[in-house]
Amino acid sequence: MTERLPRLTPADLDEAQHAVYQAIAGGDRAKGVQHFPLTATDGSLHGPFGIMLHAPGVGLALQALGAAVRFGTDLTPRIREIAILQTAHATGSTFEWWAHERVGRAAGLTDPELTALSLGSFHSADPAEEAAATFVTTLLTSATVTDAEFATASDVLTDRQLIDLTVLVGYYRTLAQLMTVFAVGTPTD
Repeated sequence: MTERLPRLTPADLDEAQHAVYQAIAGGDRAKGVQHFPLTATDGSLHGPFGIMLHAPGVGLALQALGAAVRFGTDLTPRIREIAILQTAHATGSTFEWWAHERVGRAAGLTDPELTALSLGSFHSADPAEEAAATFVTTLLTSATVTDAEFATASDVLTDRQLIDLTVLVGYYRTLAQLMTVFAVGTPTD
């Protein structure tokens, strides 16, 4: 399927779109080691980031939320990537899986762990990772979190971590839906 929005290069951008582009391509995502490319060879943004340029008011806020859930939570890098990959698997988001499998490896996820995540059957001997994965599964498969499920998660995870996980799952679900609606998959260049 062909992408439903034109890919915008830096030369195509108005002032508001340029602000979104700079926040993404010049922000925290672009610092340090790059585990996946943010831009194509023509400078257009890959994945959900290119979509954000088409609605810069929402795009700027959405990318800021994304930066917060990637770089400003109280989650370990492994727990963050486990939750992102669980969400990618549950939503069928090929781009998020493609991008975050790489980030997950850098965070220490092993091939067997990645395989388990790709099958929706991840478990960990680490109590915090197991509690987080179970909580994320609940978020992804149920319309509500019962008192018992919340209490079980709260026995291991802090209130802040539960908030961080809930927002992270919602954010990556939003990205998956954007990419489904606008037919954005994994990069080809």
